[in-house]
Amino acid sequence: MRSTGRVLALGLFAATLLVSVAEAGLADRIGATFSFMSGEFVKAFEPQEGLVVAVEGDTVFLDLGESSGVQVGREFVVFRKGERFRHPITGKALGQYETVLGHAHVRSISAEFSEAVFVPGRNQPGPRPEDGVRVSRGRIKVAITPLLDLTGGTADVRRVPYLFASVLDRTRRFQVVDPFAVTDMFASGGVRVEEVLARPARATHMARNLNVAGWLVPVLLERRGVTYLDITWVSAVTGTALFSRRAALTRSENTAEQRFPWEPVPTD
Repeated sequence: MRSTGRVLALGLFAATLLVSVAEAGLADRIGATFSFMSGEFVKAFEPQEGLVVAVEGDTVFLDLGESSGVQVGREFVVFRKGERFRHPITGKALGQYETVLGHAHVRSISAEFSEAVFVPGRNQPGPRPEDGVRVSRGRIKVAITPLLDLTGGTADVRRVPYLFASVLDRTRRFQVVDPFAVTDMFASGGVRVEEVLARPARATHMARNLNVAGWLVPVLLERRGVTYLDITWVSAVTGTALFSRRAALTRSENTAEQRFPWEPVPTD
């Protein structure tokens, strides 16, 4: 009986150890999966300029068609050019004043043009043909929420926003708000990740406090025995989801490079 009990105890310990090891590597697998997906987010925010060619109510038509590389969900700043300003001594034209009218969210793309929803700025006039649209060449400022785990797992995935921030910083296209500051907002219990996805007013209010262009919301979910990482971009302007990407988690042997520089390389 004692021998049997010892075997059962050892078996239980081994099973617990295997689960712990698997869970310890989950954050690394999520980070590695995002590193493979990050190129799609860079592509979605490539610098681009165009013109408004027609306006119908809150719909604007842009001179950016399929060949331009524009994507559904892309968010443009809509602006109107004003007077030129000049050097006070030489009189040389140095630039041109611009008024930001609002934003345009692309919802469909045709061969020669794209259709977008216009979101007006506060106390600004509506758009008209020949107004400009732009995705800035500067870094896009983004906040990353804590991971929303819908699989029912118990793994410690608190490192995920930090891993994502490291990946995005290497692209040189995004500027990420300090993940510690963002995580602290949610840790207090006054805000939930689900609210960023489901409550536009809440998402925009928090975004204004952080002065960001959008939210990146990572969600872990399971479908038919496969675990997926789903990433949604939520606009800071409207609080609505503009686009999302989903990929199955990468295998554990591909995750070593995702660890922090001060962590030892896993040997298990």
